[in-house]
This record gives sequence, structure tokens and C-alpha cells, in this order.
Amino acid sequence: MPEDAAERQLHFNLFLMGVGHHEAAWRHPRTDPSDAGDVAHFQQLARAAEAASFDSVFLADGVEARSDGGWGLISHFEPFTLLTALAAVTTRIGLIGTVSTGFSEPYNLARQFASLDHISHGRAGWNIVTSAGDRAAQNFGRSANQDHAVRYERAAEFLDVVTALWDSWEDDALLLDRASGAFAAPGRVHDVDHVGKHFQVRGPLNIPRSPQGHPLLVQAGSSDDGRAFAARWAEAVFTAQQTLAEGQAFYGDLKRQAAEAGRDPAQVKILPGVVPVLGSTEAEARALDEELDALISPARAVGVLSTVLGVDLTDHPLDEPLPPLPPVTEINGAKSRFELIRDLAERDRLTLRQLVGRLGGGRGHQVVVGTPEQLADHIETWFTQGAADGFNIMPPILPGGLDDFVEQVVPILRTRGLFREGYTGRTLREHYGLPRPAGRYATA
Repeated sequence: MPEDAAERQLHFNLFLMGVGHHEAAWRHPRTDPSDAGDVAHFQQLARAAEAASFDSVFLADGVEARSDGGWGLISHFEPFTLLTALAAVTTRIGLIGTVSTGFSEPYNLARQFASLDHISHGRAGWNIVTSAGDRAAQNFGRSANQDHAVRYERAAEFLDVVTALWDSWEDDALLLDRASGAFAAPGRVHDVDHVGKHFQVRGPLNIPRSPQGHPLLVQAGSSDDGRAFAARWAEAVFTAQQTLAEGQAFYGDLKRQAAEAGRDPAQVKILPGVVPVLGSTEAEARALDEELDALISPARAVGVLSTVLGVDLTDHPLDEPLPPLPPVTEINGAKSRFELIRDLAERDRLTLRQLVGRLGGGRGHQVVVGTPEQLADHIETWFTQGAADGFNIMPPILPGGLDDFVEQVVPILRTRGLFREGYTGRTLREHYGLPRPAGRYATA
């Protein structure tokens, strides 16, 4: 059922990332780096988040790696494989996976998410990305990635095809009438017959309509193209802002664009990322933050930053400010993340060393270092002052950071009446207070 504005409560998504979101989490004594390759680790995290009534867990993904061994231990597993393993040991929590429209085909993706939705009894969600950078494209027969605008053009057509395929079986199409021999109702399974600029797909899908109708649609781009795409399609938006004012501006703009697109803005849930670095005192929290930052390898961090910005910083002095950066119009990668990092460096007058330290904790997401009460205050402020509908929780270390948040912060928010005591629905859409979409071919 749609969420009642008078009973609005926080939505929490656990962002699963190896053994923690901090760049150096795998080096910290409170983690075991081998956990990043152990499915039991992720199953434990999913069960802990479900016990706390989180709406969902989420897996980022990329289809590339660097020959120097990559960036810490981000991910080993392909999302569908891991999420299916998580579905087997949970019953209520949503399961959101990242798949790129740039390196997938609509039919296969529609089938995979419909399958996950059936397997999990209505808990699947798709984080839609268009994939920035050339390295991923070079794994798929291309020398370079498509232009930013073309990637979003392809994504829009991709969504048209996928949603049509999800609707290609009407809800009552599957009969399984053994007496008559009727497997499906005549006229209630439909070709989609899509012919467009990027795709040609006949349909129908080879799996009946799933429990949610459409798995939850999630998006994380904040560029102009990304916001327009989110306003048209997204039901949850994972975003990154550093200040309350920036969060309020993004929240207001996206809700406005959703309304202009003919949608109910309340049905677009905005969840900024937050990295909770917790201690029983501020000093204890700062000590943990400093321990983690001291473990950052500057050379590797600068290499990652160079990739994100599209500017080679490997020979730039660590104790000087960033060199002049190109205008964002010349960036063909992740434009919104480029702007966030540039603005952070300029606003706080950071040296390169300071910048990689700040980004090491959350890659541009807000990092809150403090006590559980201080983090609860921060969350309440953003939630009640028009900057968030909930948060993408990004513990700096796992599993300990999740345990700290669940045991120390969640009870405070429940006492304040801001977060649910338990689940009231069974599907991911129900957790987010979103309706089940009607099929486009539905007959009376």
C-alpha cells in the first residue's frame, strides 16, 4: 500500500561492500579480508539487516578490474548469483542489484530480475546504471564508452523494453489447467514487438509476471541527464551530498521533476549515502576514523581518484591542491561524482593527500564521525528538513560497523518514532510504500 505521509518513517538500505566502505577497511584489525570472498559473510549481513527491519540490501557492481589488483576488496561476486544466495536465507528484506544498461541486453536482464523476484517472493530491485569510463567498454568489444547523453538515451529505451517484457504476461495469464490442457490463457501473453534505435525485441518474456509486477527501480545518477532519467523511472534514488543545503536542493529538484513528469513525488524515495563512524564518545569515534585513514595507501587512492576524475594525478604532489580540472562539459564519465569531488576540494581547500583521505571513508558520501546520538540527530535533521526519505547505510567496516549501527542507532530512532519496529509488508515495494504497477496489457 502507498505510504501515508502522516505516518512517514525512515527507509534504510544496507549497502553491502566487501568488508566495509572505507578504502582501508580490509587492512583494519576488526575485519577479515577473506570475508569478501565468502558467501556466508554476506548472508550474515543480510540476516542482521533483516532482523533490524531494513528495507533492503544493495550490491554495487562493475564489469572491469585493474591489472594492479583493483581497489581493496570491493566485490568478488556477480549480483544475481549473490542475491539469490541471500534470498535463500532471508524472508523479508529487499534484494537490490546493480546491472548496467550499457553492457546488457533487455531480454536477458528482464528475465533475470523476474526470476529473482519469483525466487524471493517479491523482493527484487534493480539499481540502473549506465556505466562510465572506457575500461568497462573495452571488455565488451568497444575501444571507448559511448557519450554520456547517448548512454542515457540507450538506458531510456532499455527501460521501455524491459518494462514491456515484464508486462508481457498478464497477471492471470498462467492457468495450469490440467483437465483442459490449457497452460496459459489465450490472448493474455503478448509479443512486445519493439523496434527502436538501440534494440529490436519481439517478446514475450519466457517467465510469467513476477510478484511485484515490476521489480523496484533504483537509480543513482545525479547529473542533469541522471536526474531527468530518475524523474521518469526511479522509485528509489541513491545519491551523495555533503551538506544539508545540497541535500535539500537535490531533494527538492528531483521531486519537482518527478511531478513535472506526471508522477507522485512521494513515490520517489531519496536515500543519500551515509558512512557511520561510531564511538561511545566523540574521541572514540575520531580514533577509529584516524585508524582507518592511517591505513590508506596514497598511491592506490590517487590511482582510483584519477580514474574517477578522468585526470591523471599519479605524479601530482600529495601536499598541493588539485591542478586545474577540465569543465564538467568535457567529462564523459560520472559527471555528478566529478562535480562533487571538485566542489569538495575547492570548498574545503584540500590538498591531494587530504582529499584522498576524505574520499577514503565514503567516496564522496557524507561521513558522520560521532556518537550514536549525534548520528541519530543527523539522520533526523535530514529526514525532517526535506533532504532525505531515508539513508543508504555504508558501514566503514563490516560486520562490526553494521552491528554498531543496529545496536546503538536504530533503538534511538525507534524511540523517536522515526523507524519501524518491524515489517508491515512482505514485498520490497510494500517496504517502500509503493504500489504494484498494473500491467500495460491488462484486460478487464
